Amino acid sequence: MASLDPVFDKDGVRLTVDDAIATVTLTNPAKRNAQSPALWRALTQAGRSLPGSVRVVVLRAEGKSFSAGLDRQAFTPEGFDGEPSFIDLARGSDADLDATIAEYQEAFTWWRRSDIVSIAAVQGHAIGAGFQLALACDLRVVADDVQFAMRETSLGLVPDLTGTHPLVSLVGYARALEICATGRFVLAEEAERTGLANLAVPVDQVDGAVRDLAAALLSAPRDAVIETKALLRGAQDRTYEEQRGAERAAQARRLRDLAGVGD
Repeated sequence: MASLDPVFDKDGVRLTVDDAIATVTLTNPAKRNAQSPALWRALTQAGRSLPGSVRVVVLRAEGKSFSAGLDRQAFTPEGFDGEPSFIDLARGSDADLDATIAEYQEAFTWWRRSDIVSIAAVQGHAIGAGFQLALACDLRVVADDVQFAMRETSLGLVPDLTGTHPLVSLVGYARALEICATGRFVLAEEAERTGLANLAVPVDQVDGAVRDLAAALLSAPRDAVIETKALLRGAQDRTYEEQRGAERAAQARRLRDLAGVGD
């Protein structure tokens, strides 16, 4: 990736913008890009800081691992400096606990915005929260050394960072349940075969493959991509007839826009 002045660079997250492409980089390879509430707030800020010119967002990570998941310090009585420990959160009210988890989830939601297409470039371990962060993106290009795993259930928890919805959508209920309940690794060949990955390439070709994919996405008119993404994302929640109607309405908007006809 090209070296650019960062929009911001803090708490293990760096955001750079090059015209229509933004790059969000996880920058703590010494800890295998383990995640924390501070990192999640930085990811949320990255989404809020995107200029209107951005059409494609690339998520990548420094080092050999994409993200080893939640920093285990979260499970200690001390937790993170300046943060309530997970033990403290568990002792709070239902409303406070729900609000805190909802805040954490914000770091994983904005990647689905209809005005952008997000691409995760994933190498090495993508465990738990790391797997869910990759799932938060629209598309995934993975290295041939990728190792996805959903380990939350093995720890007595559940995947709660928005990963269950896209996982079921991509691989189906039965395989999603098996992946989560066993905590096993999903490697590159299976990821590509089952739809978890759009493309699997040798690790030294990931950046080039992502650049090519981003360029292909930018070749289509922005408004057509936005309408198409919204149609596809909503398809699973609509009946066949409802989807037909949504297609007609979207196409009418596109035709009027191309013809220069106002509403």
